[in-house]
Amino acid sequence: MADEVSNSSSRPLLPASASATALLLLSTFVAVSGSYVFGCAVGFSSPAQSGILTDLGLTLSEAMWFAELFNLVGWLAIALSKNALWLDIGRLSTGFGVGLLSYVVPVYIAEITPKNLRGAFTAANQLMICCGVSVMFLIGNVITWRLLALTGTIPCLIQLVGLFFVPESPRWLAKVGKWDGSEASLLRLRGRNADIFEEAAEIREYTRSLEQLKESGLMDLFQRKYAHSLIVGVGLMVLQQFGGVNAIAYYASAIFLSAGFSDRVGTTAMVIVQVPVTVLGTLLMDKSGRRPLLLVSVAGTFLGCFIIGLSFLLQDLKLWDSSPVLALVGVLIFGGSFSLGMGGIPWVIMSEIFPINVKGVAGSMVTVVNWLGSWIITYSFNFLAQWSSAGTFFMFAAVCGVTIIFIVKLVPETKGRTLEEIQESMLSFN
Repeated sequence: MADEVSNSSSRPLLPASASATALLLLSTFVAVSGSYVFGCAVGFSSPAQSGILTDLGLTLSEAMWFAELFNLVGWLAIALSKNALWLDIGRLSTGFGVGLLSYVVPVYIAEITPKNLRGAFTAANQLMICCGVSVMFLIGNVITWRLLALTGTIPCLIQLVGLFFVPESPRWLAKVGKWDGSEASLLRLRGRNADIFEEAAEIREYTRSLEQLKESGLMDLFQRKYAHSLIVGVGLMVLQQFGGVNAIAYYASAIFLSAGFSDRVGTTAMVIVQVPVTVLGTLLMDKSGRRPLLLVSVAGTFLGCFIIGLSFLLQDLKLWDSSPVLALVGVLIFGGSFSLGMGGIPWVIMSEIFPINVKGVAGSMVTVVNWLGSWIITYSFNFLAQWSSAGTFFMFAAVCGVTIIFIVKLVPETKGRTLEEIQESMLSFN
């Protein structure tokens, strides 16, 4: 490492955050391939649901690699399933895989990316999730559910191969005491002509200050000094899920049909809206900041849920014949608004606010909370809809209203700050 630094000293050094290097782009692409798998797993249910019921007679980089093995096995099990057991095994395996990826991918990207690009690069996680969902929705309209499952193996293979060519996180290497490896990884990511001295020194100083603390367990996370970070991280995940996103994502086709609208037209329209809006959110992440995007996004999800609920209410009361169109409008507003910020920003913030000594246990807790919320909403949605479709979406709208207050009162702005600066400010908040 010393030879590399001395050899580069004769060349003019560029600021480490000046541009995105080819390796940084490759590393991010490989990481977000896992996000695409995540999206495929989410998007698979809606277009495949009726085919499965008919045919089966039913009523960090090593962590990413490990997760993709589960995804690959899961998709193959789904595609080749002959009964409900194999379908359950496949969905369980993909669920385990995307559960790991949902935490590891944004954290890895946040730790390898310069502060001026971190928001957009980490938001690419949500963009690829959106693309995965969208592709599943589109091609699920024209191919069988077994072929649809096989397409989910493609990004798994891309990431499995790509992980052999990307570096480990410099911050993780510093945490485990591999200082030379940390600086070498940082130099590779920033470019051989980049001046990494300031960033490497900041990582080293912050890591050494944390070495005085033992590796924290779950109970250590509930200390007062971590309270603000924990409330923000867990709170955003709970509110994200109980705002109804996975009820709409998993059962979009069923929602359109129950509202009296074409499911194919509806899901195609969702794709047309969601992908461009997600791209817009990615581009705005490091310009407008996290909080403004979150507030606009959640206001839109509130409006979308309210309109969907109103559509079902008018349909129940037989007051307006065009209420199915209103349901479509509500779903599109919700999907577009969620994609703008609430889909990706909680994961971006989660990857930024926890100190490295608690990041593992905190990330695990936040991810478990997110997926537990997802399971609760996904499992209960059909029962809630049978009780009252209108009432269900009005409840989702109420949660979105609470989310606005939560963001205004507690969520910090992290744009343009290093991870170390963010984490110091979160600790000093208490």
